[in-house]
Amino acid sequence: MLDMEWDIIGHAWAAHMLQQHIPGGMMRHAYLFSGPTGVGRRTLALRFAQAVNCTQPPAPGFPCGTCRTCLQIEKMQFTDLSVIQSEDEGSVLKVDQIRALQHDLSLAPYEGGYRIALLLRFEEANANAQSAILKTLEEPNPKVVLLLTADDPENLLPTITSRCELLRLRPMAMDDLAKILETKEGLSKEKANLIAHVSGGRVGYAKRLAGDEAHLERREKWMGDLLMLLVGNRINRLQYSKKMKKDTKDRSEFKQTLWEGLGFWLSFWRDVMLVRTESGMPIANIDLSEEVEKVSGCVSKQDSAKIVSTLEHSFARIQSANLQLMLDNILLGWPIVKAE
Repeated sequence: MLDMEWDIIGHAWAAHMLQQHIPGGMMRHAYLFSGPTGVGRRTLALRFAQAVNCTQPPAPGFPCGTCRTCLQIEKMQFTDLSVIQSEDEGSVLKVDQIRALQHDLSLAPYEGGYRIALLLRFEEANANAQSAILKTLEEPNPKVVLLLTADDPENLLPTITSRCELLRLRPMAMDDLAKILETKEGLSKEKANLIAHVSGGRVGYAKRLAGDEAHLERREKWMGDLLMLLVGNRINRLQYSKKMKKDTKDRSEFKQTLWEGLGFWLSFWRDVMLVRTESGMPIANIDLSEEVEKVSGCVSKQDSAKIVSTLEHSFARIQSANLQLMLDNILLGWPIVKAE
């Protein structure tokens, strides 16, 4: 479960494979790390970048983690590391960013053995950007390594996926992750168990939750709002939507606020659907199990699935939709739950 040399949790098999590629002359010119957001794609990619360019490796394929190069790569500030991503999560990665990257990659490494291009959340790249990166993949520079992360290879052009070494990263078993959070992060058993479930076994997201109390506080507020809105009427819900828009200074802030909040709400409604359909699968929000049970008794299987689908599709629409109208429609589609 834990590869101590790379400090990787849950993906030791992937770390071991990559370790073998470096000294064994099997290193590819491009790697694609796929899996759900927060599963640890970026962390694994950065460890590989460190192992490739470390100046004081204790053994081939193992970064020291303490030299100047390793420390700078960890912070994504290394001279020969180019990090490309959309401006905000849920935004679009544009072709101009790829063209600027290609210019950088045409230059020889400045201080490392390789130039590394880290393309994060590449599923957000538009069609032109994806097409543009193909030229670099088809005509690889021997001193360049491309590291792409994406939620699902199906969201990329097949010609991109076929030219990359694909590593599919999956969430850990929640019990195993909870134990690691206890021992490695020093969390209480109760908090470690909660975070393991809330994160859905996604190591990166779990570590973020463990070190970011403010994030947990925001989750608590969003879930409190959800429960309040469920017992409110249509007017209450529309007033909430209007106030949320008023409280954000511009569309960009409103979008980012919704992106986070809708993610919390989606996890709650997925739990409701799991309970309503008697799936037997563990719920994520174990601290809200009573509330999940109550709401599941007020909604049909079909309606719970419809609410989940609406929330899932909102992430695809959030870039161009009228955000307040989108939020209005989401809230008006929820059942009214009688207050006790």
